[in-house]
Amino acid sequence: MKNIITSLLALLGLASACGQQHFESANANRFAELIADPNTVLLDVRTEGEFNEGHISNALNIDVKQEDFIEQAKSTLPADKTIAVYCRGGKRSVTAAKKLTAEGYKVLNLEGGITAWKEAGLPVETEAQAYAYEVDSFTTKNGKTVKIHALVHSSMWIEFDGWNFYIDPVTKLGDKTIDYSTMPKANYIFITHEHFDHLDTTAIKLLKGKNTQIITNQSCASILGYGMAVDNGYAFQLADCFVVEAVPAYNTTAEHQNFHPKGRDNGFILTLDGLRIYIAGDTEDIPEMADIKDIDVAFLPCNQPYTMIVEQLVNAARIVKPKVLFPYHYGQTDVSGIPALLENDGVEVRIRHYE
Repeated sequence: MKNIITSLLALLGLASACGQQHFESANANRFAELIADPNTVLLDVRTEGEFNEGHISNALNIDVKQEDFIEQAKSTLPADKTIAVYCRGGKRSVTAAKKLTAEGYKVLNLEGGITAWKEAGLPVETEAQAYAYEVDSFTTKNGKTVKIHALVHSSMWIEFDGWNFYIDPVTKLGDKTIDYSTMPKANYIFITHEHFDHLDTTAIKLLKGKNTQIITNQSCASILGYGMAVDNGYAFQLADCFVVEAVPAYNTTAEHQNFHPKGRDNGFILTLDGLRIYIAGDTEDIPEMADIKDIDVAFLPCNQPYTMIVEQLVNAARIVKPKVLFPYHYGQTDVSGIPALLENDGVEVRIRHYE
């Protein structure tokens, strides 16, 4: 009898060990404390619709019920950080936690889900709040809408016909932080060059989905270990109504040429259903701008010693002749006088808070 009892206890012990959770769970208040750690990535495993109705700020969204949940997770979530998961009531997040721990992730689970989070009086963010950036809308030749979101410095998000393009996305500059986890995954990410205020691997990881394509220069492609590297002058069609041109971007002032040497970096011209958008990158008013024609919208940088002073930007605008001009990348440079300088040139100047 004693041997039978011992065997039963051993079996129970084995069953307990086999059923042991290899992830940590926390109530709402403790969860809120733990996700403040920068080494923690927050993951909402509900549907996209549930996520848009209200989610915890800075959360990524991957639906645990999707067949490729693990594939999406592995392409998005950094392996060296804790993944904090939650759902509506706590069941789906446990499923996600088990799947992620089986792949080697360290996981934290929110007990009671976002329902418990709300009951604890903790804040949630809606889709509308997440996208609270200045937005300019333009109409293409066939009546389609292009929306350009001013994010920070040289970072922008362009929406067109269900496509999402991101230019030089960075997560933080100065006291401004951009939460890319709340935004749609990128179809294309364009990176002009490798400086920290243009190439940000964290932002890329947050925006990169299964089919995202990175278009950049050879230097950035080498740093990332992936991406389509294009040289100045290369033009290609990505879809029936979407054409990309890589154009030169460099310094001409002798003592500044080390910042952006000729031939290394790209500006980009995106033609979306006939609407031509010139994103100059870090450049001065270079001779090659004379070859840039029929621009509807131009983004020109303005901050010496790295790019242009105001007088150079005005000269560049007169060369390119865009219908609408956005000064960007302007740092501490005062760009408020540019509209007056171009008022007789047929160029509409719009100042947006890129800093």
